[in-house]
Amino acid sequence: MDKVMRLASETGLVLFSKSSCCLCYTIKILFQEIGVVPRVHELDQDPEGREMERALMRMGCTAPVPAVFIGGKLVGSTNEVMSLHLSGGLIPLLKPYHSMAN
Repeated sequence: MDKVMRLASETGLVLFSKSSCCLCYTIKILFQEIGVVPRVHELDQDPEGREMERALMRMGCTAPVPAVFIGGKLVGSTNEVMSLHLSGGLIPLLKPYHSMAN
């Protein structure tokens, strides 16, 4: 869990993903459309990916990916991010990270 929290706090917007996950792709496209670039950690390409998946589940993620952190805090997975976006709450959270480099 320490590695997940360290990575989640590296930059303002962090996405834990898997390269073959269609829901992860959807979240990446959403962020692209909004104009923000998250720091993406592909768990299927990290030797410690399985342990990070378990840590994300222990943190409350219903599915380990996608897992979105904004400002070092867990926002959630696809449902939480999309609900936040549809209610108008996502963009204000992302304003400080608009057009940030990966």
